[in-house]
Amino acid sequence: MKKVFNLFDLSQKVNYRTEILAGLTVAMTMIPESLSFAILAGFPPLMGLYAAFIAGLVTSIFGGRPGMISGGAGATVIVLIALMKSNGLEYVFAAVALAGILQILVGVFKLGKFIRLVPHPVMFGFVNGLAIIIFMSQLEQFKMVVNGETTWLTGTPMLIMAGLVALTIGIVVLLPRITKAIPASLVAIIVVFALVFFIGIETKTVKDIASVSGGFPPFHIPNIPITLETLKIIFPYALIMAAVGLTEGLLTLNLVDEITETRGNGNRECIAQGSSNILNGFFFGMGGCPMIAQTLVNLSAGSRARLSGIVASLTILVIILFGAPVIELLPMAALVGVMIMVAIGTFEWASLKIFNKMPKNDVFLVVIVALITVLLHNLALAVLIGVIISALIFSWESAKRIRARKFVDANGVKHYEIYGPLFFASTTAFIEKFDVLSDPNEVIIDFKESRVSDMSAIEALNVITHRYHKQGKKVHLRHLSTDCILLLKNAEAIIDVNIMEDPTYKLVIDQD
Repeated sequence: MKKVFNLFDLSQKVNYRTEILAGLTVAMTMIPESLSFAILAGFPPLMGLYAAFIAGLVTSIFGGRPGMISGGAGATVIVLIALMKSNGLEYVFAAVALAGILQILVGVFKLGKFIRLVPHPVMFGFVNGLAIIIFMSQLEQFKMVVNGETTWLTGTPMLIMAGLVALTIGIVVLLPRITKAIPASLVAIIVVFALVFFIGIETKTVKDIASVSGGFPPFHIPNIPITLETLKIIFPYALIMAAVGLTEGLLTLNLVDEITETRGNGNRECIAQGSSNILNGFFFGMGGCPMIAQTLVNLSAGSRARLSGIVASLTILVIILFGAPVIELLPMAALVGVMIMVAIGTFEWASLKIFNKMPKNDVFLVVIVALITVLLHNLALAVLIGVIISALIFSWESAKRIRARKFVDANGVKHYEIYGPLFFASTTAFIEKFDVLSDPNEVIIDFKESRVSDMSAIEALNVITHRYHKQGKKVHLRHLSTDCILLLKNAEAIIDVNIMEDPTYKLVIDQD
């Protein structure tokens, strides 16, 4: 029984009231967002709610850490829009299920640890870009469709919408100064709802987006031909969806780790997310992944356990089955106000304060990742580009660290003491440090303070020894580490470098 209790975090001290109230708040914010994403992709609106219920419940129970909230996220849904237009809904279900299988494989083979390769400046840019996206997406609620064209609200409707949003923000900001017993976001939603309902204020509601009433998610096997041609169609979409979902999920996990000062399990999260997407594919859901905005709503409401996510998911199911008439009356202004506060809380304001103290390269990374996130709305691509740029900058800086101390000993032997890593980016600078024509007949290259890292480095050694051989001179390599020597041995079939006395290049490697 202890393992079961650990699964739900009930063996630890849990504030049930806080968890339940946080779950209710999360459910209120997930409903309009899930509906919006489904409609955006051309899916039936209920697919968004089914995804929120299935993904939220599975990952809350089995996911990599307490406090994270999953649902029908926009980043994964956007991937499927082209497939929906070209092949239809049945292929979407199949792609979602296949993406789940791929995500499970990532977790089983413990590949989730590679999220550690994301540098902190990239995380800053990612989070700041996400905060801007969350804020900008709320501006859509200040628009209306007239004769098929989308225009901004004007006059009284705009004043009412802005006033209700301001009231929501005011409650969220001020209530915690009075009491933290009840989540401020939930109180704000209830107060604005009561005000609109009892006074009869006309403003946009959830019903204006779509209906949220329906039944239990139906079991449905995707109606597609089981052929290699079908796999060729759905696999690229499934692969991209799996990668985007895992990237957002693991980044969200890292963010929650920082906020809660605890550590989650990335591989377990991959398996849970994959399992939820397989169920989505067979139970009429549009698939999804962890949602940073709703996760931050959950954490700001005081949740630190799995119970809030379970409550949120079950609340969404109850609303689908029974509560739609009430939820459809919720003013969108209240939900917009909550999400604006989430955007403000998401933005790493500290990153602005330390801009003048950060290296210029890191500042560039923060800005470029944020811009890509905002302009392309592709969080995974923004992070990938950020990691690539960071790696290139690191390689460039490391390449500049290669240097050589030169001297001739009493026996007339020229010594080159190499400092810094020898790898693909530093090979040119390394080769330029040798004066082959002017050097004596015997040369020692000492790697005590250096390291031969890759095949490019081996090729550089090959070039140098060949140049000395053409001049009839002898070269010794000293203090190579064991793994460097192994690398040289492995390269013998490709490059003419030998760790023994070489009759061709006169190359000797000394261990001492």
